[in-house]
Amino acid sequence: MGQDEIERNMGVQPLDGIMAEHALGNHDLVAASQEPMTHKAVQRARKGRRLTKHMQQRMVTALTQAVTLQGKTLDQPWAVSDLFTY
Repeated sequence: MGQDEIERNMGVQPLDGIMAEHALGNHDLVAASQEPMTHKAVQRARKGRRLTKHMQQRMVTALTQAVTLQGKTLDQPWAVSDLFTY
């Protein structure tokens, strides 16, 4: 890999652990999202495939909505930096 290439696979992300902690699957985020989102995109996010900032923000919003739909309340909303290490 040359120096100009961007590393795309960043390893399992904190998003994956948070989803497991709340017993959420990929479909839960897709169903909760108000914006277009695919199961494949959620899987990529969990496994650390680099996403755009816009898609990262969609994941944050969808995760917050999915947890809220479970009847849970959050002490504070998640930020992109809470879900992704890149």
